[in-house]
Amino acid sequence: MKSYKRLVQPYVVWISIFLIIPMVLIVLYAISEQGNDVLTFHFTFDNFIRFFQDTVFLGVLFDSFRIALVTTIICILIGYPAAYLISKMNVKHNAFFILLITLPMWINMLVRTYAWVGILSDNGVINHLLGFFGLGKVHMIHTEFAVILGMVYNFVPFMILQIHASLAKMDKSLIEASNDLGANRFETFRRITLPLSLPGVISGITLVFLPAVSSFFIQKLLGGGTLLIGNLIENYFITTGDWNFGSAISLIMAIIIMISMFLTNRLDKDGGDSL
Repeated sequence: MKSYKRLVQPYVVWISIFLIIPMVLIVLYAISEQGNDVLTFHFTFDNFIRFFQDTVFLGVLFDSFRIALVTTIICILIGYPAAYLISKMNVKHNAFFILLITLPMWINMLVRTYAWVGILSDNGVINHLLGFFGLGKVHMIHTEFAVILGMVYNFVPFMILQIHASLAKMDKSLIEASNDLGANRFETFRRITLPLSLPGVISGITLVFLPAVSSFFIQKLLGGGTLLIGNLIENYFITTGDWNFGSAISLIMAIIIMISMFLTNRLDKDGGDSL
């Protein structure tokens, strides 16, 4: 048993270097003032007070949650029907469509988002098509619509795959029993399929909402006037150079994300127990 424990040591070192140490540094920066040296730290909570007292920062946080919520809802509306239809297909077609969904994910997310810049720009593919049919140009790039579109495109595969996994694991005999008892398709879906697929929906919400609320490069490439919390953190680290305040915002977001993960996991467990 001791020999197996030694195999864990490289992972402990890896986690310590790339996860624990950076988090400790973020906490130290967040609760300290600027101009500290290695031996002397002046601790303060002014960075957190500054964030919650400024309505501009709270507005950015609200916009981030609003756009992430809209993105998540759209992903559910697109992802659930897609996952449901794929789960009804035979094995061969099922595997083919799952491959089509995962295929774009083999390409770096930054590259995929850059592709939308060319599609949505004033001289992009969509405006060329509109011009071909004699319609006027539409300004879509650097708008909130473009940001939501970019997020939905990048994150909807996670929603589809999670819901499909729940639907694929569902006991098909329950549906047959429901049909034998006289339930129609809608009643079978409402009483059997939907409740059993809720764990996949909740997992999909977690995998879509949390990255969307902290995303920064999608807004940077496609966005307009709406500033998101990820862009705010990036600005204070790279542009302004105020690492202390940037670390405080990062820590606030980390706490919010951990609370969100706890609530979704609790909801998932409660939903599983109720079934």
